[in-house]
Amino acid sequence: MPRTVTVGVDGSPESLAAMRWAAREAERRDLPLHLVHAWDWQPQAQPVPDDAAHRHWGGRVLREATEQLHALHPDLRITSEQVPRPPVTALLSASADADPLVIGSRGLSGLTGFLVGSVGLAVAAQTERPVVLVRSGARPEDEHQPDADGRASAATPYRDVVLGLDREHADDAVIGFAFEAAARRTARLRVVHGWSLPPYLAYGLPVDPALDLPVREETSVIESVLAPWRAKYPGVEVVEQSAVGDAGRHLVDAAADASLVVVGRRVRRTPVGTRIGPVAHAVLHHAAAPVAVVPHE
Repeated sequence: MPRTVTVGVDGSPESLAAMRWAAREAERRDLPLHLVHAWDWQPQAQPVPDDAAHRHWGGRVLREATEQLHALHPDLRITSEQVPRPPVTALLSASADADPLVIGSRGLSGLTGFLVGSVGLAVAAQTERPVVLVRSGARPEDEHQPDADGRASAATPYRDVVLGLDREHADDAVIGFAFEAAARRTARLRVVHGWSLPPYLAYGLPVDPALDLPVREETSVIESVLAPWRAKYPGVEVVEQSAVGDAGRHLVDAAADASLVVVGRRVRRTPVGTRIGPVAHAVLHHAAAPVAVVPHE
């Protein structure tokens, strides 16, 4: 099946925000947009009224979504389907051909932050394709810099794409996703990488040049990791931001002025199940910008 930008749609405000973001991403990628509405169907000898009602409701949700998107993006190719499965199962199946899969997330709360929800978290933890989570209330102008008068605008240049780089497990899939996203937006790529200060610096001791090797090695490793990607994407401006301490916190801060945050998730196939990892978990729960989680080995 050809690649599509795929989005889960259930009629909620968060899914509609995700749907509109996915439509813009499909145009940026020149790909079709595929809408998926999932519902949990239990096989019966005879269809029960609730099944028929849910099919009718799902069909209405998809029709209205398609009409809304065609009004905003008349040239966009849009397909849709209803899937009689639980949402997580349906979205994981749909993600096989997704580039990426897009899911809505409830909005930011002053107390608890980015409320991902069980479906979004489960899909992000299990899919082997990139998944983007978009918060409720996200608008096109949020991805762009303010205009000259400081007002929100969708006609100004894009805000930075932010990449959370784990130098110990740097993976081409994650880095490539971020560079491509920045290139499509003609945006700057801000690379945030966390590390711990050597003890003599952490405690304010004098710096001995002979002991300063870890600092220079850190810079050298990051430069070597990024060098081939800078060469492949010469038009992408790259800035590096060293984050001493909790990388998740630094990425959440960077997301306040970003069009997209990209983080990796190591694929772990273990008997105890899948997990997101502390950095991706923090970003998913607290970042204001859309978050792309890219799985890698």
